[in-house]
Amino acid sequence: MTAVVRPAAFHYGLLTLVLGVLAWSGWLPRDRFVWFLEVVPVLIALPLLLATWRRFPFTPLAYVLIALHAVVLMVGGHYTYAEMPLFNWLRDTLDLARNHYDRVGHVAQGFFPAIVAREILVRASPLRPGGWLTFLVVCVCLAISAFYEMIEWWVAVASGDEAVAFLATQGDVWDTQWDMFLALLGAIASLLLLSRLHDRQLRRAGHG
Repeated sequence: MTAVVRPAAFHYGLLTLVLGVLAWSGWLPRDRFVWFLEVVPVLIALPLLLATWRRFPFTPLAYVLIALHAVVLMVGGHYTYAEMPLFNWLRDTLDLARNHYDRVGHVAQGFFPAIVAREILVRASPLRPGGWLTFLVVCVCLAISAFYEMIEWWVAVASGDEAVAFLATQGDVWDTQWDMFLALLGAIASLLLLSRLHDRQLRRAGHG
């Protein structure tokens, strides 16, 4: 039986961080329509996590990754991914062809969800750490990335020029392929770097 986990200062701290960044992100964003499109995953995930807290509490690692992913999305929503100031400075300083915050966002799209998907599969399926679990987690992350690209396509078809900032292709005809490839690399990196820590936290919570 899974022990009842009560919210701790750690969890309240993460929630405060996410809500604080969300409030900042929504205050005079560069483009309100793009802001909403970028932060809607946070607006959906946050109530779901709060509603399922007692029935399915995640490990601390998973919650940290979820919070960090939310921050990446909300920063992108505030500035748009093509106009994030720090990466504009890097572009100009290093004479890069584009603002690369969008690339960071798509690495994050694989890196952060990988451990969350891994935890759900370990706890809600017969799968155990090993090759098949790793393979299916990577597949889940690729599916998320591909579905997000379809959402961008549908938004572009429905809204026309208003979706340009949301797409953030910055003139790259291979942007969609790059996005999915970077999500793939992010998922693989996450599993290589964090699986052992994740396994320890799962065992500590009684799921190993």
